[in-house]
Amino acid sequence: MASQPQPTLQTRQRRPLGFIVAGRDFIDAVASSSPARLALIVFSLVILVFTALLALPIASSSGEATALHDALFTAVSAVCVTGLTVVSTATYWSGFGQVLILIAIQVGGLGILTMASLLALAVNRRLGVRGKLIAQEGMNTGRLGEVGNLLRIVVSTTVLIELALAAVLAPRFMILGESPGQAIWHALFYSISSFNNAGFTPHSDGLVPYENDLWVLIPIMAGVFTGSLGFPVIMVLLQSRLRTRRWNLHTKLTVLVSLILLAAGSVLWALFEWFNERTIAGMGVGEKILHAVFASVMMRSGGFNLVDMADQDASTLLITDMLMFAGGGSASTAGGIKVTTIAVIFLAIIAEARGDTDVRAFGRNIPAGALRVAISVVILGATMVAVATIGLLVVTEETLQPVLFEVISAFATVGLSIGLSPELPPSGKYILAGLMFAGRVGTITLAAALALRQRKPLYHYPEERPIIG
Repeated sequence: MASQPQPTLQTRQRRPLGFIVAGRDFIDAVASSSPARLALIVFSLVILVFTALLALPIASSSGEATALHDALFTAVSAVCVTGLTVVSTATYWSGFGQVLILIAIQVGGLGILTMASLLALAVNRRLGVRGKLIAQEGMNTGRLGEVGNLLRIVVSTTVLIELALAAVLAPRFMILGESPGQAIWHALFYSISSFNNAGFTPHSDGLVPYENDLWVLIPIMAGVFTGSLGFPVIMVLLQSRLRTRRWNLHTKLTVLVSLILLAAGSVLWALFEWFNERTIAGMGVGEKILHAVFASVMMRSGGFNLVDMADQDASTLLITDMLMFAGGGSASTAGGIKVTTIAVIFLAIIAEARGDTDVRAFGRNIPAGALRVAISVVILGATMVAVATIGLLVVTEETLQPVLFEVISAFATVGLSIGLSPELPPSGKYILAGLMFAGRVGTITLAAALALRQRKPLYHYPEERPIIG
């Protein structure tokens, strides 16, 4: 029997390179055919990595391994910049565990695909078509040519804003008695958590001790609101130097609707909580206004709170549900169905009421394709919330209101909680974890997939209008 030829040194060296080439070819194929699918794959892999790391004994302060459902829930909440927790971030996790959570927040806030594009840019010194497709999907921008510029702005603005917030917060924490190292760590944690709209807090009692401290609250509110606008909007604001005539339609709609929701949320929250003895009834007028504005900023994605959410009036909880579902700007660290989605649907309703055939805003026509995507995002989001609510009602004995609140908070990646998440059985935690994942990548993926998959039919059927309404 002839002996098999032994592999040469050159052959053995080519084998690992073959795996690398095969992996690159797979990424090429997925990125070219479906960048949205690549987002799902990469997000899933990153979550699994952080789940495995958080499950290690070194990640907990007790030195014991964390249960899989708790590690997975925390990893999903951090990577999807939600902020819902089933264990205390400050007391349960060790320093190593808290660092992991902070890294997961930063990676999730920038976007997994944005980080992949940065890695490719660092290695190759340039972005090819594949890299631009990946970055385009990660940042949800419609123009391939502006991807490189937007990528640089995303990184530079993120780092500068977070460092600026940390620089403002650190001296205050030192004045309040923390050691320099502890103050810097807490300031950095809050700056990253706020700008990425994550809602995680390194203090066991959160921001409650600082409920009237403007030095702490204003930077956190500014970070949350800026992060909720979205990187495309931030890029336009920087390039136009705040001259509104140079803003594009997306920027105008995002800023306008965000300010309207901020004002409306503040007024409604103050109206329903002004005489609530369990929250702010005993405070002065200035303190009440501060609480109302802070709550309005956080309800759309920030996730921080100054009062116990369970003590709020039922009307306030309903308003919070609505604002959480609305969310922030597209391609931002905020969640929800996005403010531009609400704007497009509202403008379409106005056009229909007036009998106009075109949907207009700021001297521009909005294409019918954008309206179809907006409707699809709303219906998909409502369906996810309904299915998850039914699932939690089945596995728990809770009533509808707390379950619905927790579900919308998870879907919209807000992180506000009335205390239900830690009490859920493992099956309930898996449901919320899946919903956080779907809320972070689901609507974005659907919007991108629908926007890029427009087909021109070769023929048209005769039109016939059904009875609607």
